[in-house]
Amino acid sequence: MRALLRSAPDGPVPVLHRGRDAVYVEIAGRCVGVVSRRATAVPCALRAAADALPDVRWARIDQGVLHLDDEALPVGRVVEVRVPTLRALATSPAPPPGDVASMVGRGDGLTPYDDDVLCGWLATHRAAGIATDEVDADVRRCLDRTTLLSATLLECAMHGEVIPEFARWLAAVGSEAEAELADRLAAVGHTSGRGLLQGARTALDHLRPLEGAA
Repeated sequence: MRALLRSAPDGPVPVLHRGRDAVYVEIAGRCVGVVSRRATAVPCALRAAADALPDVRWARIDQGVLHLDDEALPVGRVVEVRVPTLRALATSPAPPPGDVASMVGRGDGLTPYDDDVLCGWLATHRAAGIATDEVDADVRRCLDRTTLLSATLLECAMHGEVIPEFARWLAAVGSEAEAELADRLAAVGHTSGRGLLQGARTALDHLRPLEGAA
């Protein structure tokens, strides 16, 4: 996100969504969020220290810094958003979790359910170091069918970038903490966490992670 902001030209940027916990803007064709401490920390967002965000009327970029109204939001700390390394027996990708072309954009909300399934499937393969070139290409051909936030999160997943709840659960696969962390992941959003779990578990059935895999 810091590199994207630094490369963006100065000027106003569209506000896609306004809320107490999250504001999303469009920068160079990608969705960039500003999220409160209560919101899901999506990998394409700046994380604010506040419990809630003020009402936002407009947004702009000025010398690589995002401004919401008159509030500058410089990047102060870079957070790791990549999946943990997953040791697995398989060396080839799992079958896709469905017909990719019909999945992208299917479901309700800012992140349709089937997009979340695909994100979980893709990110799990990145954790295992297994390329999914055909599925990646199919997803990218269909990104215009979904919301900009979801399209950006699919791109993040293809690079192995995920929410913290997903990373913690995947790191615990095969351990005593797995079930508890799966419950926490499933509770994320309206259906997002459940979709991520479904996609990841579909991949894991094929990848066969080793015990203490992460």
